[in-house]
Amino acid sequence: MKHTLLALSIAALLATSSPLLHAADAAAGTAAAQKETAAAQIPKEASVVTHGSVTINGQDIRYTATAGTLLIRNDKGAPVASMFYVAYTRDGEKNMATRPVTFLYNGGPGSSSIWLHMGAFGPMRVVVGDGAATPPPPYDLVANHQSILDRTDLVFIDAVGTGYSRIVGTGKDKDFWGVDEDVRSFGNFIQRYITVNNRWNSPKFLYGESYGTTRSAALAEYLQENGIALNGVVLQSSILNYGLLMPGQDSKYELYLPTYAAIAWYHDKLPSKPADLATFLGQVRHFADTDYARALAQGENLPKAEADAIAQKLHAYTGLPVDYIERANLRIVASNFRKELMLPERESIGRYDGRYAGYNINSISATPDFDPSDAFITPAYTAAFNWYVTNVLKYKSDVPYMVMNDKIIQSWDWKHRVPGDGGWPLPLPYVVGDLGAAMRQNPHLRVFSANGYFDLATPFHATEFDLDHMMLEPALRSHLTFGYYPSGHMIYLNPDALKSLHKDLETFYATAVSH
Repeated sequence: MKHTLLALSIAALLATSSPLLHAADAAAGTAAAQKETAAAQIPKEASVVTHGSVTINGQDIRYTATAGTLLIRNDKGAPVASMFYVAYTRDGEKNMATRPVTFLYNGGPGSSSIWLHMGAFGPMRVVVGDGAATPPPPYDLVANHQSILDRTDLVFIDAVGTGYSRIVGTGKDKDFWGVDEDVRSFGNFIQRYITVNNRWNSPKFLYGESYGTTRSAALAEYLQENGIALNGVVLQSSILNYGLLMPGQDSKYELYLPTYAAIAWYHDKLPSKPADLATFLGQVRHFADTDYARALAQGENLPKAEADAIAQKLHAYTGLPVDYIERANLRIVASNFRKELMLPERESIGRYDGRYAGYNINSISATPDFDPSDAFITPAYTAAFNWYVTNVLKYKSDVPYMVMNDKIIQSWDWKHRVPGDGGWPLPLPYVVGDLGAAMRQNPHLRVFSANGYFDLATPFHATEFDLDHMMLEPALRSHLTFGYYPSGHMIYLNPDALKSLHKDLETFYATAVSH
């Protein structure tokens, strides 16, 4: 009888719990189906190979172009992103252990790599207006005789969410859209690329522009920690300390001043224009770091006589009216400067490149309607790359090429962990410490800082200040060099500046691989 009651009790229990069991089975089945669907959506690594040649320094450089994707995996080995790249490798190289490879990218965050690719160092470049608006299509694509393919193989990389780079599988935006997450994804890509292409023993370089310099500074230390030592890092138009932009920081006014002076010099706005720009900017730097800095440090306690003297000096260096400078409390904001400098002409100047000027809807607003140094060139770059990737590289894609993805910067996690700082994340990235750590851990590492005089997005004196505070010993300090060019953020928009940059890079690469 007891056995009968036990059997009946078990049967009753199974009967009452069967809906729960069915629900669990259904959930497990759904999860399995989702995994199968995610796996089915993961693309294979694929590439298209073409060939070409370009004349550089009188040499015919024959190369192989590879446009393709590589998969990025998480800590569990599961694919979470497919990153697009275009690589150019010089043909006929017998010993790849002596042939440098450079990884290049732009910034944003949220920008693809078309700017460095189609403007600076790819074997073909698009012709745009030099300090002026570019006419509408058809655009001219020409052989790029200033490419550095004579010195190094080139790998242009699109960050996840830009270009043709996409999140796949179980990957999420938050896995990539942040300072440290971005560094990790680029580090994984580089490790994957040098593995697939047998480039572990090749000299390696990073080349970043704009936020790409933030990435490079942190990435240099990250790669070093993961067993990949670099020969060189090129920082073009750098932003290495986002704390500079925080409210209450007077240093930004001091560090922007030399750029204001350079742009005023270019547009003939100075009361007495010096003949030599470089010498003039040396004087402005000194004033910014001494008298101007001391005046701003006093805040509201600055005596009126001293304030008047500073205003007169700022007028001499920027061309702005004295009463305007006084009403601004001696603190000139970049967006206001862009509107005020060319107010008599009813124009405003570019943020990326102060040489560019365009008309606004009116001349009474405090800030510009748009950035002419962006609007005057972006359509040309966009059209040129889309034509080039399809017709020359022969790469086909079912999705559009994402030149800029604004969603990325809106979702960006700006926190960053600085090496040797207790592991606490800073609310905004400060990567000077990362680069200094990389140079101390790899005392052969060379760094080259390329700067445009007319760049209001990343002013050159701010870069000088940051790189002068890496706390390096003199022997390592000599491994840091600077270049200055009569152009803006995208130095290569000025063809003469691109020629000078190419020459400086040839010297830099020769030094960085000689040991």
